[in-house]
Amino acid sequence: MTEGRAVPLEREGVRGFLHTPKESAGRGMVLTHGAGSDCTSPLLVTIANAFCSAGLMVLRCDLAFRQQRRCGPPPPGKSAADRASLRFAVAILRDIVRADVFLAGHSYGGRQASMLAAEEPGLVAGLLLLSYPLHPPKKPEQLRTQHFPRLRTAAVFVHGAADPFGSIAEMKQAIAAIPASTHLVTIEGVGHNLGGERFHSTAAIAALLSGETLRS
Repeated sequence: MTEGRAVPLEREGVRGFLHTPKESAGRGMVLTHGAGSDCTSPLLVTIANAFCSAGLMVLRCDLAFRQQRRCGPPPPGKSAADRASLRFAVAILRDIVRADVFLAGHSYGGRQASMLAAEEPGLVAGLLLLSYPLHPPKKPEQLRTQHFPRLRTAAVFVHGAADPFGSIAEMKQAIAAIPASTHLVTIEGVGHNLGGERFHSTAAIAALLSGETLRS
């Protein structure tokens, strides 16, 4: 199956592109970006097309901080607005699809997705966390996992073996604190960008959509 078409979508609190599959499985995914990019990044486009080809409606969207300015990192202390923009996007997708909605994000976007799921259990059926920024490079003591023990949503982590934001061993140790079902997909030879547009989504799709991952 080839991917369907992607059309711009802009509503209050949400800006992005909606990918509609040629053959729908009735499920959907909200997909967002990291701190240094936006929803047009090659990695996000590749992932959106891959999941759309698997039958999911995909809403590839900008976080609130990126809607407000074209470049630059998220401003300190404003992450609640980014999580609110994801909540709005999930609500939009729920009005379109008839079954499960998943929430996915790369780096900072994945961190905000997981924090939102920890704050609102049951908001989505599962998480896809790409290159989770476990800690700043070379600062392993500054962990970003305080919410992990409160996370009750099944999560798939996709991580490059050369990612400076966390080693595979560190990721395994951190993920063990999550009470929900988890799965770690390791990709050898890539760093934080997971290979960009050359990223192969097969393992991530299988892990997220399988009954094994979503089993509590």
